[in-house]
Amino acid sequence: MSKAFTKETDGDDDDDLASLPALPPGVKNYMTPRGHSLLQTEFDHLLRTERPQVVEVVSWAASNGDRSENGDYIYGKRRLREIDRRLRYLTKRLDTAEVVHPSTQQNLDQVFFGATVTVADESGDERTYQIVGVDEADPAHGLINWVSPLARALLKSRVGDLVRFQTPAGMREVEIVDVQYIQHGSNQP
Repeated sequence: MSKAFTKETDGDDDDDLASLPALPPGVKNYMTPRGHSLLQTEFDHLLRTERPQVVEVVSWAASNGDRSENGDYIYGKRRLREIDRRLRYLTKRLDTAEVVHPSTQQNLDQVFFGATVTVADESGDERTYQIVGVDEADPAHGLINWVSPLARALLKSRVGDLVRFQTPAGMREVEIVDVQYIQHGSNQP
């Protein structure tokens, strides 16, 4: 069938936003200062640098005539839809963000949002995690989002507490070895 008879979506639907990290209904969008800064930097880069460059390429490609087989035009329009979709997502996340500064924590011996927690499993192996916002999570680097089963189990615990949580492999238990609140802008433990 000719492309002239097929309908391309305009990209305004947010179907693919459903695959991005979601917040449970009725909870706040907590972020660390670093996480908020990273999202704001991405938003600014997309809006002020990348989008204008792509618009320029699309305008140039459109001026070349036949758009149906113009790769620069087709790719550029697709990339613009992706950029606009990401900008809408970032706008929603930044508008609802509640930045939590570690320096505002009162009970520094207890685990709350932003804490860097070292735990020991049943075999004595230690791992360190920082509890961060949903958009900041990177489990491979020890950044776990605050609504994950492990983070929820760790919340309000103290050094020496045994914490149980559900994993796909079954129940696990870890002991809290250390709790810290990193005061600088880094999320890396």
